[in-house]
Amino acid sequence: MNKLIFANLLHRPLRSVISVLAVAIEVIMILSIVAVFMGMLNDQKQRTNGIGADLMLMPSNASMFTSVGSASLPVVDAEVIRRMPHVAVVSPAIQKISTTGNVEILWGIDYDSFNALRPFEFLSGGKFQGPYDVIVDDIQAGSKDPVTGKPYAVGDTMTIMDHPFRVSGIVERGKGGRKLIPLETMQDLSGAGDRASLFYIKCDNPVNDNQVMQEIRATRGFGNNTLTTVDNLLDQMTPSNIPGFNLSLEIITSIAVIIGFLVIFQSMYTAVLERTREIGILKSMGASKMTIVGVVLRETAVLALAGDLLGIAGTYGIQLVFAHFLPTHQFEITAGWLIRASLIAFTGSILGALYPAWMAARKDPIEALAYE
Repeated sequence: MNKLIFANLLHRPLRSVISVLAVAIEVIMILSIVAVFMGMLNDQKQRTNGIGADLMLMPSNASMFTSVGSASLPVVDAEVIRRMPHVAVVSPAIQKISTTGNVEILWGIDYDSFNALRPFEFLSGGKFQGPYDVIVDDIQAGSKDPVTGKPYAVGDTMTIMDHPFRVSGIVERGKGGRKLIPLETMQDLSGAGDRASLFYIKCDNPVNDNQVMQEIRATRGFGNNTLTTVDNLLDQMTPSNIPGFNLSLEIITSIAVIIGFLVIFQSMYTAVLERTREIGILKSMGASKMTIVGVVLRETAVLALAGDLLGIAGTYGIQLVFAHFLPTHQFEITAGWLIRASLIAFTGSILGALYPAWMAARKDPIEALAYE
């Protein structure tokens, strides 16, 4: 029976290949959208945690995930917080979304206080030497300069917000943004004046976080701001809290399942029609309805399994493409979603073959043998 199943699949190779590709596309669609979202989420969590702050003070309209909000916090307020008991460091910063050439978040930092939160690990170069210097992490440095086609090095020029910046230093990934420029320069370019979009706060001891938060909230002028611990922010960075993540995943999954279902349905339906006499012979030899159903479903299972494997391989191929052409974007493939996407595609394929299998099992052997 196994020989018969594989012979049937090889008898119409083009149809089998199309069915396998449909299942593979289904798996790739699901895994790709998850990999992009999870890559963004976990990368943001890693870089936020790497800053070294205990607390974050933001405007009330700031995004809890990116901390991007209006630059409405007067920088002088940092001194008020800095004088509070148990506060070790306060670092004002601006995070601004840029859509010039690529959607990214640019960081304006006060180098001395930002470095005091947790020192940078320089791979080459050093701190800002002038107002139009930029510090980049190793991932950003690894992206190719559009002019030279080579990775960035210290001293190279990088265009940010339509202005040329000199790369003053390359740091280890995992601390804040990929591109960091002086706070004063960001204020000038964005028209923020002497304001920041958030304050990073480091306490003398993490056990004093709540006490510092209470004192900040009790201080006049900070009542309407968003104040949170970094640990609490990281805990909220889950897929269910990403705006639109679940909806996007449900839509993509539904489209993928429908594609796989219809292709498998059409493939197996046509296969049953073409093998009417074969089914009649099997039934005349005593094959039960469940045996006929089993043959069709086992053929489908082989196609679905091959499609799952091809889809997983294709997803890793896309990951390599991302790493080459979009090195600053993380594409994270997890074992859990590999299994989940494979099961979704496999189940959809089996469901698509149920009606053709049932139709084959109901065929009358006499009529089937007489079929031309």
